[in-house]
Amino acid sequence: MAEKFLIFGATGSIGSSLAEQLKNSGHDIHLVARNETEVKKISNNLNCSFTIADVLEDGFINKVKNDISEIKGIAYCVGSIDLKPFRMVTEQDLNKCIKLNLYSAVEIIKGYQESLKKNNGSIVLFSTIAAQRGFANHAIIASTKAAVEGLTVSLAAEFAPNIRVNCIAPSLTNSKIAEPMLKNKVLADGIAKTHPLKRLGEGKDSASLAKFLITDESSWITGQIIAVDGGRSKLS
Repeated sequence: MAEKFLIFGATGSIGSSLAEQLKNSGHDIHLVARNETEVKKISNNLNCSFTIADVLEDGFINKVKNDISEIKGIAYCVGSIDLKPFRMVTEQDLNKCIKLNLYSAVEIIKGYQESLKKNNGSIVLFSTIAAQRGFANHAIIASTKAAVEGLTVSLAAEFAPNIRVNCIAPSLTNSKIAEPMLKNKVLADGIAKTHPLKRLGEGKDSASLAKFLITDESSWITGQIIAVDGGRSKLS
């Protein structure tokens, strides 16, 4: 039980790929997602346990802790793409985005802090390239994910040496949440060309790094914000 890795957002492109990679490497996993049909399918394929929970609902962490109490690591692969001109941004927009990306992650970490400390565990959070590089209409998501990056380095300092905390900052990835943007092939191709590697990300790209960071393979790495962005944040 203590060697289980807890994956939130397990039905997304990154979360599902991470689940597969961890399971194929012999690790035990527990999936958390809100879509029962999708998470059951992944669970059946990988022969692992799961919890149906929506991180936007109050008390969601109690559902998860009722199913699994001892863990080795957390990957919070939940995310959103909230794009809006700044003049149209509302307090409700910000509150929902902050709840999804930041507050719920905080609640999860607090809920499992003692277990992670006991097991010399690891936490992997997710930011976005937009937290460090400016893009129009990204005020909601960029400011929220910047807070996630601040949380990462703060907790890495506070939890050392018992718990490692790192963060992955992807660029645009082929995923369900990005589908509204990417269904326009001309737009998708144009965005792909802005990356030095001339393609969009895939779930496995970030998941491979998440697997490394959440396991003891990266036992001397903490407090890092690592870009998985086809070179876009540094080279373009």
